[in-house]
Amino acid sequence: MIRQVYSPVLPNLMEILFQEESSITMSSDTDISLSSYDEDQGSKLIRKAREAPFVPIGMAGFAAIVAYGLYRLKSRGHTKMSVHLIHMRVAAQGFVVGAMTLGMGYSLYQEFWGKPKP
Repeated sequence: MIRQVYSPVLPNLMEILFQEESSITMSSDTDISLSSYDEDQGSKLIRKAREAPFVPIGMAGFAAIVAYGLYRLKSRGHTKMSVHLIHMRVAAQGFVVGAMTLGMGYSLYQEFWGKPKP
């Protein structure tokens, strides 16, 4: 058996949730540009790279460090495989975190100090 708990908020909430559709009006703004859906992946990547230039730098640095680490894998000497992979991962993550930090600093500079004051 379900007990009903009386709450003064519950009836108001139920009224809001179950209003008739005629009383709820939604704006239909047809001037919304759908240009972001019309662009292909290459142009979207170029647009995003212009907006945040340190993201592709971080991606390229990550790929370069991983490629260099895999190249050096065969001549690692007496270093264990797991230690070599951990060093490679730390270097790649450090590069990406550094690029993200520089990107954040760059965007803060553009937003607060790079704008001409009115």
